Amino acid sequence: MGLQEAMNTRIGGWSLKGLSGGQKRRVSICIEILTRPKLLFLDEPTSGLDSAASYHVMNRIIKIAQEDMRTIVASIHQPSSEVFELFDNLCLLSYGKTIYFGSSSKANEFFAANGFPCPYMRNPSDHYLRTINKDFDDIEEGFGKNIISSGKAIDTLVKSYESSEACLNVRQRVLTICQKNGRLLENKGSQAGFITQCKVLTQRSFLNMYRDLGYYWLRFLIYLALCLCIGTVFHEIGSDYGSIQARSSMLVFVVGFLTFMAIGGFPSFVEEMKLFTRERLNGHYGVGAFVIGNTLSSTPFLLLISLVPGAVAYYLADVQKGIDHFAYFFLMLFACMMLVESLMMIVASIVPDFLMGIITGAGIQGIMMLNGGFFRLPKDLPMPIWKYPVYYLAFHKYAIQGFYKNEYETFTYFTDGGLAIIVTRDEILRDIFQVELNYSKWGDIAIVFGMADFLFLVGW
Repeated sequence: MGLQEAMNTRIGGWSLKGLSGGQKRRVSICIEILTRPKLLFLDEPTSGLDSAASYHVMNRIIKIAQEDMRTIVASIHQPSSEVFELFDNLCLLSYGKTIYFGSSSKANEFFAANGFPCPYMRNPSDHYLRTINKDFDDIEEGFGKNIISSGKAIDTLVKSYESSEACLNVRQRVLTICQKNGRLLENKGSQAGFITQCKVLTQRSFLNMYRDLGYYWLRFLIYLALCLCIGTVFHEIGSDYGSIQARSSMLVFVVGFLTFMAIGGFPSFVEEMKLFTRERLNGHYGVGAFVIGNTLSSTPFLLLISLVPGAVAYYLADVQKGIDHFAYFFLMLFACMMLVESLMMIVASIVPDFLMGIITGAGIQGIMMLNGGFFRLPKDLPMPIWKYPVYYLAFHKYAIQGFYKNEYETFTYFTDGGLAIIVTRDEILRDIFQVELNYSKWGDIAIVFGMADFLFLVGW
């Protein structure tokens, strides 16, 4: 395909120019012919190519078809005369009507017999398209320089074809093929095993995420800046009774808004879904391999985003110190990140539109955040919808309760007006925040991981 000099060049994207449009088109053709299908459909394979490149590309494709006895059906955008001569058969359509279907070499004879011969030194394909195109209501010249409208020319050609020998031969050929008891071609799918598919897809997805600055790196910098703001805002909040509200606000902000910003990866999800849809239809791999590969490749980036910005926010803010408390904080934040990534993957598969997908994902998270038990205490939530089932389906509920239990796990000493007051863990959790105490904080994190796994299986 003439891509030897571009073999070490990246495909490119919004942050990198990469290959030209014509080179990308040739790469896509190469991907399609790698598996050597029995029947290959090409939609305008020469679009974006100059006349020389178009000829060489189509010439190589036809050689492959002849060597391997393949059938290739292609729609062609403005072919040159050299490219047009490479085709064995030609099908001309106009507004759903068949104008001609037969040998390419006999098309000019058909048009000439009906009063529309191809002028000397004119590209036959240009002449045919001009004759059967009535978008601009062009006029055509027939024998004797008669002027007629394009609509009348099309009607004349359609009627002539329906009564022609070429149309009769096509119908007989179709009837003969339908009467044959040929065996069905086996759809063997990908020649690679499931493990190989997962491995290759993981490597490709990881490389794509690593190279794309907007995929996770920009999000990492924004998270880092935001966590720096969180740490400085909630720095030295003290240990008086009023600090309970400040601590809870900091934890809820982390659960709500840091996970909410995961919708920033939705545009990349949409692009991956487009690629996945095309490659899956071509039988390269299945849904399971794609989901596993995408999840494994994103896990290191989510770990990094959860660890570094999370550590900045946690150790700058005046909250419970200790490696065990931070480890729980980090794991819960990572679980929420994984859950939202799986949720946005599902949204991308259902709502592929960029704007509508972001609105849908933001709306789902907004509803769960509103009913997570902070903005309105659990006992005050209206029933039956908001308390049952939304409150129990929202992952914010379990993340917030887990953070509360982790923060107020031991006796906490507060001072109120110079008077020392001992407030127990149960008093804070049960009386102030109405947290469920019938299971530990590890039960909350297990539930969040379980919800993430469930969404992962739904995406599968």
